Amino acid sequence: MSYLQNLLTRLTAVKWGEFCLVALYFSVVSGVVVALQYDPAAPFFSVSAIDLLVPFGDFWRSLHFYSSQIFFLLCLGHFLAVLLDKSYLRLSFGRWLPLVISLPVALLLLFGGYVLRGDATGENAGIIAENILLAIPLLGSFLNSLFFAIVEDGLKRVYANHLIGLGVVWGVLCWDHVRKYRAHLKEHLLFISFLLLFSLLWQAPMEPEALGVFHRPGPWFFLGLQEILRYMPPFWAGIVFPLIFVFALILLHGDEGRRQRATYYCGCWLLLYCGLSIAALIGH
Repeated sequence: MSYLQNLLTRLTAVKWGEFCLVALYFSVVSGVVVALQYDPAAPFFSVSAIDLLVPFGDFWRSLHFYSSQIFFLLCLGHFLAVLLDKSYLRLSFGRWLPLVISLPVALLLLFGGYVLRGDATGENAGIIAENILLAIPLLGSFLNSLFFAIVEDGLKRVYANHLIGLGVVWGVLCWDHVRKYRAHLKEHLLFISFLLLFSLLWQAPMEPEALGVFHRPGPWFFLGLQEILRYMPPFWAGIVFPLIFVFALILLHGDEGRRQRATYYCGCWLLLYCGLSIAALIGH
């Protein structure tokens, strides 16, 4: 028990907010560099050209890919630390709600980056996402035209949302929270060195089509959803199922009884999703 308590203490003591900001800085700067060379009309060729022809292009694309992944993971760590020390209870519901909504928005930003690669994984993920949105009654076509519209418009809509739209939405949702943090780069030189070195040594993934391969696993955070789509209709698997977790997080801000129920729902959902993700990895 003492080991677990020490682990939880260390987890809550980490300056998650500062690390998140540092990763976000590198993600934005490297993203701008990559965006200047990217053409949504020819995504796969464009990304391949960045890696092969643009000076240090593979480094900048890797830096953007890994800093974005790390940013999202650090956001999850920050969120978990806030839940463990119950500091979120000091926030009003009006401030808690935007922070919860910012998580799926950040996930959509990360997901858009996979789709924009235009490789086998990105193409497969984009098709699945578009079919999920189209399965929504009444609003499906509107939401698809707002976020994806890949069949009609290629990746232009995804590119605009990834570059501006979703980023602005995330910034508005988190501004009141983010502006409280200060991240001095000189205090995080070890983390920055690791990020730069890792991006220099390990190129960001790029998966061209392979003959005879009919199933492609999606991004790591998409595996559970991809697996549950095998057993449930797209609307229930891709919309209702994820929203259960989001609503459970929202309900954490309430009286003791509601917090306990919401914690139970969150835990069950996470266990189920992890199980589905592992099943997807083993099965494919």
